Amino acid sequence: GRTGESLWGFERHGVVPDIMTIGKPMGNGMPVAATILRPELAESFGRDVRYFNTFGGNPVSVAAAQAVLDVVRDEQLQHNALVVGDGLRTQLRSLADPGIGDVRGTGLFIGVELVNSDGSPDETRTLAIVNELRRRHVLTATSGPYNNVLKVRPPLPFSSTDGDRLVTELDAALTRHRG
Repeated sequence: GRTGESLWGFERHGVVPDIMTIGKPMGNGMPVAATILRPELAESFGRDVRYFNTFGGNPVSVAAAQAVLDVVRDEQLQHNALVVGDGLRTQLRSLADPGIGDVRGTGLFIGVELVNSDGSPDETRTLAIVNELRRRHVLTATSGPYNNVLKVRPPLPFSSTDGDRLVTELDAALTRHRG
């Protein structure tokens, strides 16, 4: 739901996968994972493959995963990701730093690309910004083929107030590490 538009990111692109594996955030810290298959694949797998898993169907982990899905639904966290993410991207685009080459994404899945004055990727400054933000108690990382994109992927309950703080701290970090 982090994209805000759909529960699964691939849905934005009209893709219907044959197999999906999901896990990490599903149990909000409780170890749990799942594999989702198209019905005809699940049928042939069950018929043709000898498979056993000692963790399969653990009721405590399944209850945790169900609780997470209930909270996502009941607290409208997917909608929150859409609304807060739209506002956050607007704020990020308004930062007056010439090193911001692009702000892109959807929902709370955002990339802030940092570039040199000639438009080339600025990995050095990006890494300095990540470390400066860490010192300011804001955690992010880098991405992209040139390691020059700040990955902004906060949790689904991230609020507009949280977004304001992120933008304030990023602006200060950008100012401190301006070339």
